[in-house]
Amino acid sequence: MKISIITITYNSAQTLEDTLKSVTSQDYPNLEYIIIDGKSKDTTLQIVDKYKSGIAKVVSEKDKGLYDALNKGIKHATGDVIGMLHSDDLYSNESVITNVMKKFAEDPSVEGVYADLVFVNRNDTNKSMRVWESGTYQEGDFLKGWMPPHPTFFVRKEVYEKFGGFNTELKLSADYELMLRLIHKNNIKLAYLPQVIVKMRMGGVSNVSFFVKLKANLEDKLAWKLNGMKPKFSTIIMKPLRKIKQYFKRAYIA
Repeated sequence: MKISIITITYNSAQTLEDTLKSVTSQDYPNLEYIIIDGKSKDTTLQIVDKYKSGIAKVVSEKDKGLYDALNKGIKHATGDVIGMLHSDDLYSNESVITNVMKKFAEDPSVEGVYADLVFVNRNDTNKSMRVWESGTYQEGDFLKGWMPPHPTFFVRKEVYEKFGGFNTELKLSADYELMLRLIHKNNIKLAYLPQVIVKMRMGGVSNVSFFVKLKANLEDKLAWKLNGMKPKFSTIIMKPLRKIKQYFKRAYIA
């Protein structure tokens, strides 16, 4: 099976090289790497060019934001499975994609695979700050505030073709809405890989400030409404509360 990995870039020179190294060094043989750039003005594209032997496609043009760019990447992807890795994140080891694809191969009916993630110091990616241990999904867990970390979420391309990509009406929570729609509403079959496979730098768009978190929380409510569903009163409260225990978990990086 072929897998497509999509990385979105825009003036990402500060962190991008770690991302590129972590993808192009993967030991899975049938990997298509796609870079969707928003017309960067720094040295992003020069850094991308250094790794061109491991990159299948580079698109550099103006877009309408992160989720519009991710949708563009999905359209360009030719793999059976699609994953996304942001330009300030990196895979934890060279066998991440191999391990993910084993889960799909073990059960052809599996439509999505997710795993665990560790938040790391922005300047020292070996320094763990908190761990997002997903746990095995049980039907109805979204109502309890559960969601898997999106950078660890890999989905068959046919799922996007059937249920659609990211809703660009949302600016911060389109990844939550996508997973809510695929997992909770449409019940795609999941497999859990109990390993930390992604290192996410602290200080990214999704965890930069209290006001960003507040806006994202409001968008979470809208995500349910867009899907014609209602969360429980406790659902939106439980989602951020689940993050507190992440600070007390010890990182285990395979």
